[in-house]
Amino acid sequence: MTANLLGTDVEEVLGEVLRGEPSELYVVNPSADTVERVVDATTNYEGDLPTIKLVAEKGLLKDVMDDFIVASNTADLLESGTLELATADASNRSSLLVTETQTVSLVEAGGQVGGVATDDPDFAATSYDAAVETFDDADEFSLRTPAISRVRQTLDDEISPDVEGDFDGVMASMETARGDGDGLDEVTVSLLVAAKNRVLLYDISKWGEDVGIASKATFSRTKTKLEDKGLIDTEKVPIDVGRPRLRLKLADDRLEEAPPSELANVAQTVLAS
Repeated sequence: MTANLLGTDVEEVLGEVLRGEPSELYVVNPSADTVERVVDATTNYEGDLPTIKLVAEKGLLKDVMDDFIVASNTADLLESGTLELATADASNRSSLLVTETQTVSLVEAGGQVGGVATDDPDFAATSYDAAVETFDDADEFSLRTPAISRVRQTLDDEISPDVEGDFDGVMASMETARGDGDGLDEVTVSLLVAAKNRVLLYDISKWGEDVGIASKATFSRTKTKLEDKGLIDTEKVPIDVGRPRLRLKLADDRLEEAPPSELANVAQTVLAS
């Protein structure tokens, strides 16, 4: 049995496996970083994709999916049927990419991740059967984050193309969207681009709740925090019946002048000042 080094990062290794045009690909026991890179590489892959069945420890998957950028792209892959997610107990086994004809072990060394592959028929068949059994015995992972394509489309349709473009531009500039102290989350970004375009709080929060980003109450609480931090402000807009609604607007000239690609960084600068 011979082994070959397919590459020195997950994207390169996965690309080599996908170019073999398997009908199914099992990703077994991946690290958090590998899950993120599989989602990213699969999202950006330009060829035909097999059904990818990924099984990982539940806590690991939940932590990875706390990042809206990863989770919303994952949701797109789930909705298209390209990706299936399942959870199993933590394991000390290596991370594996498994097809019917090839088994690839992902090995970390010196800050790199190499893919050591074997296509020995007997070994590949045994590994494939084991991967199928592992996935079939695992529990389905439920993801509540909306698909990014649906977020974009509804934002364009229900709010405005300008807001959708700004939202996309801000998200593209961010490495993560967790809101855990290391960056902004999807609710904050939604409110900032809404304020940049002077959208009503009611409209953006209703959209956010309908699409599944967060509740109206969460949008309201986050709006108050951003007001207190000096990022956004509001003005009352009378309506025919009922209480006036609030129009969002940016409260700092630095934010007003920032293009979408820089809005997240400028917002964090304002928060830190």
